[in-house]
Amino acid sequence: MLIDTHSHLNFVVFKNDFKEVIKKCLDNDIWMINVGTKYETSKRAIEIAKEYQEGVYAAIGLHPLHLETGLVKIKNDDEEITLKTKEEFFDYEKYKELANSIISEKIKSKKLVAIGEIGLDYYLKPKTKKKLEVFKEKQKEVLLQQLNLAKELNLPVIFHCRFAHQDLIEILKNYNLGKLKGVIHCFTGTLNQAKEYLEMGFYFGFNGIIFKKTENLDFNEIIKKIPLEKILIETDCPYLTPPGFLEKRNNPLGVKLVAEKISQIKKISFEKLARITTQNAKELFQI
Repeated sequence: MLIDTHSHLNFVVFKNDFKEVIKKCLDNDIWMINVGTKYETSKRAIEIAKEYQEGVYAAIGLHPLHLETGLVKIKNDDEEITLKTKEEFFDYEKYKELANSIISEKIKSKKLVAIGEIGLDYYLKPKTKKKLEVFKEKQKEVLLQQLNLAKELNLPVIFHCRFAHQDLIEILKNYNLGKLKGVIHCFTGTLNQAKEYLEMGFYFGFNGIIFKKTENLDFNEIIKKIPLEKILIETDCPYLTPPGFLEKRNNPLGVKLVAEKISQIKKISFEKLARITTQNAKELFQI
């Protein structure tokens, strides 16, 4: 079996056929974690997870791109949400209440498995130095609040990080992690940054982005260096559709192509890659 540790069937682009997609995935022995990006999509992830006895799980959190800073204008992603909503202030108690709404229910299998995706994103940013400093500080402040929520609920963290790895590393080094675990989703950092995350015990999520060639990143070299026991596979669907996938819109079935690519890079069998990454996911998310 395979586990897509980062999917978004809770997004509006799957509104009309998410049940059919999930059935096809489960029939092909592929489990998934639907990850929240704001309150609306977090709630939807939980609602979907509750419909299934096994194989479909949820994570909740506020993505940095959806954070209200008043400093940048964020464009809505029509694949993600239905309404043209405003950016969101993080409400600790509201997210805690959402988490407890499912934790407190007597569900045979645990459905809420992580806080995420949370983190730092400096892709869209203010142009002036002063505003940029405020912008970054607001993201860092909310990240720390969500780390505290993860610790309180005893849940691992799914980190989103874009153009901000050094800042994230510094925050985590200075934060009292304790037993807090997590994964760096869609890892696009350097090999040296990967080593620093490894020293803190984090996992690495890889998806369709590893098929892309860039001047600054050598995914083959990075994947070769990261221990198999610290690798998770994901799709980030509906985005990052891997080459050869039958649909333009990605879905958890695409995780098989990611697994095949990593097994080739690692020069191991697909079966071994599937077994160990599944074991990794089950260990981190306690599923």
